[in-house]
Amino acid sequence: MTTTATIRMARTEDPTPNTFWARLGSAFAMFRNAKSITGLAILGFFVLIAIFADVLAPFSPTQVDNTARFQPPSAEHWLGTTHIGEDVLSQVIHGTRGVIVVGFLAAILATVIAIVVGVVSGYVRGWKSEGLSALTNVFLVIPGLPLIIIVASMFEEPPLVLIAAVLGITGWAWGARVLRAQTMSLRNRDFIQAARANGEPLRRIITVEMLPNLMALIAASFVGTVTAAILGLTTLSYIGVIPVNTYNWGTILNWASAQGAFRQNQWWWYLPPGLCIAAIGVALSLINFGIDEYVNPRLRSAGERARAMRKKGLDVNDAVTVVRAPASTHRTTSKDSTA
Repeated sequence: MTTTATIRMARTEDPTPNTFWARLGSAFAMFRNAKSITGLAILGFFVLIAIFADVLAPFSPTQVDNTARFQPPSAEHWLGTTHIGEDVLSQVIHGTRGVIVVGFLAAILATVIAIVVGVVSGYVRGWKSEGLSALTNVFLVIPGLPLIIIVASMFEEPPLVLIAAVLGITGWAWGARVLRAQTMSLRNRDFIQAARANGEPLRRIITVEMLPNLMALIAASFVGTVTAAILGLTTLSYIGVIPVNTYNWGTILNWASAQGAFRQNQWWWYLPPGLCIAAIGVALSLINFGIDEYVNPRLRSAGERARAMRKKGLDVNDAVTVVRAPASTHRTTSKDSTA
């Protein structure tokens, strides 16, 4: 049998969809469950607030009202005011932009590096693979938070792009390790061997043949990096590493703590940004849970079984499964007892 015939047979027997777009569409099926949809809806809400912050905010975040200091929520100031009369709602809305920008920039940078290093080191062999693996191990042990503190201390007002770059550079190693392990499993599959025998270049094998099959892991790595970047930004802002004139939820908490809002129980100042951090954390966790349910066959089958039981009106948490007799049998039994 010739090589061409072998390649054709391998492609015919391969159960993977033949077109790139079909495989890419099936890869994004992980976002079709209820958990992922709910998480994406919450995350999309914050993204819209970040985009239209200038329109949605009723005041400028730095506008001072000397007649409304430490004012609780009212009709004019929905979330109250600060110690100098600044509107808390406007600060929270404008602070959303910094959180979203840093989170997504850091995640995009870290995901791109993780894909390049992880997939290439998993596909190639020899010293190239070992060298990239050693580079990944080095970045695994680099402490991100102290490095950000050192970099931020070198600037009087470090821009958020710089903070996002440092968070992304120090946060790609875990994703690269996972992608490398999965790529090493994929490189021996029939469709990869067929593409290699057909003489396709490395660039096309990775982008067209491998990446659609790695989309679930890539999405999970991206979501995890967004979560870590947002928590890192708010933590650095709260402890004062990032200048407090750069508004985000962490700087609002920093000002509230410095002015004694926690001691005086001025909840309208510190509770809204804290709830926003918790809400976006819940959203990203739901997306991650939805991806995990899609990737893990056992969780996926359990979720499908639970949804089928709910459609039939059964309680998923029941220890005993209710067995219902067919309607025809029930009618026959009733007639016999009457007779």
